[in-house]
Amino acid sequence: MKRNLIGLVAAMLALGTTAWGQGTITLTVDEAGNGKLVNSATGTFTLPSSMAADPGPGGLASALTYNLLGPPGLVIGDVVMFEPGSGEISDLLRFNQNGTLVFYSDNSEPDGDLADTGFPTARYTNLVRIPEVGSEGNNGAIYTPTSSQPGFVSGVAFPVSYHFISDAEAVPEPGTLALLSSLGLSALLIVRSRRARQQ
Repeated sequence: MKRNLIGLVAAMLALGTTAWGQGTITLTVDEAGNGKLVNSATGTFTLPSSMAADPGPGGLASALTYNLLGPPGLVIGDVVMFEPGSGEISDLLRFNQNGTLVFYSDNSEPDGDLADTGFPTARYTNLVRIPEVGSEGNNGAIYTPTSSQPGFVSGVAFPVSYHFISDAEAVPEPGTLALLSSLGLSALLIVRSRRARQQ
């Protein structure tokens, strides 16, 4: 048992080292628990997520938490996404000392996403505000922190970028719309042919 545990820890550390290797790195996370880390030199890695207690200030007992696979030298803090017209907070992304990213979203109009828990009752003093903008068919933001900003990773050679996807007002991609349209058209044709046979 002890040998298996040591092997598991070694494998997780190796995975973290590979994920955070020498390439440019982009992390993408959404409100539904889907996350990935893309390293231009070593490949794509899934970011595990779960509902867990947030150890940050005022953190909720159950919040959407991503394991960032051991980022070397992660700067802790909060990134607040706001709606440009109103300035209203739509999401809060929290980087914690334990190498996690917690995704909080406004729960006044929940749409069933895991992040729809509301916000923590307190925030880190290290805080950045960024506007939420349309991005690849989803509302969200691209964020590339500089030294000392939340999410900055000091132990890598290149800047790390984050793509935060807020699904609250997501628009289906054109391929999805085409698929739905063709399914609807097929259903109409089937109904029409059945009616013709009955007459």
